[in-house]
Amino acid sequence: MQTHWLSDEELTAWVRLVAVVELLPGVLDGQLARDAQLTHYEYFAMSQLSESPEQTLRTTALAQQTNATVPRLSHVARRLEARGLIERFPCPEDARATNIRLTAAGMAKVKQAAPGHVATVRERVLDALSPTQIQQLSTITGSILAKLDPDGSMAATWEVPKRLEKRRRPHS
Repeated sequence: MQTHWLSDEELTAWVRLVAVVELLPGVLDGQLARDAQLTHYEYFAMSQLSESPEQTLRTTALAQQTNATVPRLSHVARRLEARGLIERFPCPEDARATNIRLTAAGMAKVKQAAPGHVATVRERVLDALSPTQIQQLSTITGSILAKLDPDGSMAATWEVPKRLEKRRRPHS
């Protein structure tokens, strides 16, 4: 099999994507650690709970929505539960499953963290792009995600839920 090497344009795009993938998590984690004493993943999980009915999801659903394994989410959930930001309890519909609920303190933490997080996302990513480029970014990342997650088992293909379309999301 012959290697199909990257063209100069493809190599430039690839190196730039790798740089974003490597640098952006540190920027997001740094801002949230400084301002809210949270990692980006902790904030993301809590924000997904805040957008859910009764601020509750099954562990497996939350793992899917945050593109994580159940063991990773369980580890993070233990830390958040110890801080009083979430609570875990048996699922009433299926005793084999566990639900995770955002506590009042957790909701307060999400609301406190959201403005700084959104400002960082805007400043470091979205403000660098035109509205057309934002649409292109959505299309491009959707295409890449379709290759990375072809069966759509992860929620990385997430779009604004119908219930949120009529209002601005407070905790992106």
